[in-house]
Amino acid sequence: MAENDKKKKPRKKRIGVVDTMFARYNMGEAALAELRECPGYGTTFVTLAQTVPGFKDLAVAAKNLIEKEGCDIVVALGMPGSAPIDKQCAHEAAQGIMLAQLLTSTPILEVFVHEDEASDPVVLASVFEQRSRKHARNAYWMLFEPEQLRQRAGQGIRQGFGDAGPLAPPAS
Repeated sequence: MAENDKKKKPRKKRIGVVDTMFARYNMGEAALAELRECPGYGTTFVTLAQTVPGFKDLAVAAKNLIEKEGCDIVVALGMPGSAPIDKQCAHEAAQGIMLAQLLTSTPILEVFVHEDEASDPVVLASVFEQRSRKHARNAYWMLFEPEQLRQRAGQGIRQGFGDAGPLAPPAS
């Protein structure tokens, strides 16, 4: 058989998931569980996971998943605390994630759940679970079914809490 006759298998897409030890919920496992439910898991795409200490470590870990592991997209999950310094650090971590996206020309979906988003632990756990899963599904859609996102444009869809819903167009 000639070398040109050999068919190359297409490379499976890679979705990276990076989470933190600091979060009070296993966000990475929620995201990975959602991705395992997506069509083509294991055949057209695989997941790579990494855990870092805190959300300020997410940008470098995501960049490494892209540059060293060949990820096509990364979901970066973390939990900022409720103190003012935590909110400032979350802003700085978000800027690092944006910079990593620009440096790699690869999407990194920042998924933060702030500790003070809900005072009820059951509600907060639900926000962690839903936001992690919905953003993992968004990553899948970005790679394989971008029309799913387009169909939802302008609908006020949230990840974690109930949807806000669309606004009606102004009366003419």
